[in-house]
Amino acid sequence: MTVADRKHRTVDGTTAGKPVLEVRDLEVTFKTYGGTVQAVRGVNFDVYKGETLAIVGESGSGKSVTSSAIMGLIPSPPGEITRGNVQFKGNDLTKLSKKDMREIRGVDISMIFQDPMTALNPTLKIGDQLTEGIRQHQKLSKAQANEKALEMMKLVGIPNPEERLKQYPHQFSGGMRQRIVIAIALMCEPELLIADEPTTALDVTIQAQILELFEEIQKKTGVSIILITHDLGVVAKIAHRIAVMYAGKIVEIGTKREVFYQPEHPYTQGLLDSVPRLDLKGKPLEPIEGTPPDLFSPPAGCPFAARCPHAMFVCEKVVPPSERLSETHQADCWLLDERAQR
Repeated sequence: MTVADRKHRTVDGTTAGKPVLEVRDLEVTFKTYGGTVQAVRGVNFDVYKGETLAIVGESGSGKSVTSSAIMGLIPSPPGEITRGNVQFKGNDLTKLSKKDMREIRGVDISMIFQDPMTALNPTLKIGDQLTEGIRQHQKLSKAQANEKALEMMKLVGIPNPEERLKQYPHQFSGGMRQRIVIAIALMCEPELLIADEPTTALDVTIQAQILELFEEIQKKTGVSIILITHDLGVVAKIAHRIAVMYAGKIVEIGTKREVFYQPEHPYTQGLLDSVPRLDLKGKPLEPIEGTPPDLFSPPAGCPFAARCPHAMFVCEKVVPPSERLSETHQADCWLLDERAQR
């Protein structure tokens, strides 16, 4: 039994109940002229009501592909979900038709994309983009949709919303555009919000404002959030639990405190060591040597073995088992098995 199969407990120790989202054994591949890329390889995790699950890892680790698979946005061809299921409100999202998925996407599950300028249509007024989805899904009149749009703009902190509705994306700053993208995602009051690198293109001041906005929205609406990022500073600010991805796999998952203060996978420790810290002023950063494996032909054993300073012979040949360290903490590493046998 994995941690994902057990009851999840929140930071205050209370039982969260049934997950909003359950991802089991998810595998996604892409067929190319050079071969088949195994982008996501047996991913398992749950998301509970009102929590933020951060999925972290280097570029190419499979974070965004996982979120696209949940949203039904894997382009086919060349992409394909070859195994696993994604359970949401009693439905396996991987089995739904495109029409049925459109009824869920943007209504029950919404996504915030990385670059707000490419997510917004430069030729349409902000008001039209805010109201398009809710008018289609909830059949509201234009006046009712505009009223809802004004409410959402106030929620995300847009000043003078009545005037702003009539403006175009280029008339907004980067931070304001990101707020508009968040407002669009929240228009139909989804149960799950997927944020894919939502602060990467913003300066640090605007980043802090957007993170505070996420916290405020979650308190007011109870929405669950999957945060896709490589920025551990962002994770430390708003995440409740953290899933560490490497080479298409989740190699460690646990609460924020467990992952930051009791990391058990060498890759997780490497990520933490490569982040600048004010309390270790003057200490040089320790980069993770080497590069991620080629997912055209993934390694037979632990995907991190070639870069791991603690790698043993078994690491290169056999996939490590998932070791449960607590009710909420799990890691895939042969070092844990070795330690247990001592």
